[in-house]
Amino acid sequence: MKILHSLAVIGVVATTGVGVAYAAGALQERQTILKGFGDETRPVVHMLKGQEPFDLAKVKAALATYAAGAEKLPGLFPDNSKTGKTEASPKIWDEKAKFEGLFAKLKSESEAASAAITDQASLKANFPKVLGTCKACHDDFRIEK
Repeated sequence: MKILHSLAVIGVVATTGVGVAYAAGALQERQTILKGFGDETRPVVHMLKGQEPFDLAKVKAALATYAAGAEKLPGLFPDNSKTGKTEASPKIWDEKAKFEGLFAKLKSESEAASAAITDQASLKANFPKVLGTCKACHDDFRIEK
């Protein structure tokens, strides 16, 4: 009987440890992806402002990063990752459908912008739509620290 009890306790502890490890991994992975979004965005914003010459390869790379990240990110907010060093608002878990919808929108807008952007003029016409979706998510689901 003691053996069964010990095995049960070990199972609970191991399962809890796996859940905590998964949450920590998800938190780290989503932060890495979102930091990558920021790193890719800066040079494109400089292009929009005329502070950097238009570079189609950089624009396409940024949009590809957004599309790939937007596809992966919804799965990186498990219920057990609400706490820790994060700027994620608790609203994410309360309004999960809206939150995930913004990632779907970001993916489709990024793909559409990638197809449409060929020069500075088309960058100015299309990239702000993508940035607007980023802003909507930040406004609703990010806690500024």
